[in-house]
Amino acid sequence: MHRGCVKNLSRKAEDYLEAILNVILTKGYAKTKDVAAELGVRSPSVVEMFRKLDKMGLVEYRRYEGVVLTAQGREIAEAIRFRHETLKRLFTLIGVPEDIADADACMMEHELSEKSVRQIRLFIDFLASRPVYETMEKDFSRFCTAGKNENSSS
Repeated sequence: MHRGCVKNLSRKAEDYLEAILNVILTKGYAKTKDVAAELGVRSPSVVEMFRKLDKMGLVEYRRYEGVVLTAQGREIAEAIRFRHETLKRLFTLIGVPEDIADADACMMEHELSEKSVRQIRLFIDFLASRPVYETMEKDFSRFCTAGKNENSSS
């Protein structure tokens, strides 16, 4: 869905849009230094990308004030965020440590089809709605621990 909105939107640009949205949701606004901190990059890099995204019509960049997502920019950012949260949730569900789940979700969010992400989200929501969900999660954790012990004794 989101890639069709703007042709040739790079992974980097998508990451910036998602970071801008995350900062806005946390602080109510997004300034250069906040987005730089969110992405772990320097402010000049952020300003450069803000200008590119502004030319694409995805943000309104106001020097010294920060950036505001346009309707189109917000739509793309929300789609990326949904993908990221869905994948991270799947990874943590299967026992991947949160920091690794977050990093892997960030890599994969750009590559999976919208249909696959929606199906993963539906599956997770389905599991979470079942009465046996908590038991299943604990059982899977024990299974993984037992499997590690069996593999280490070979």
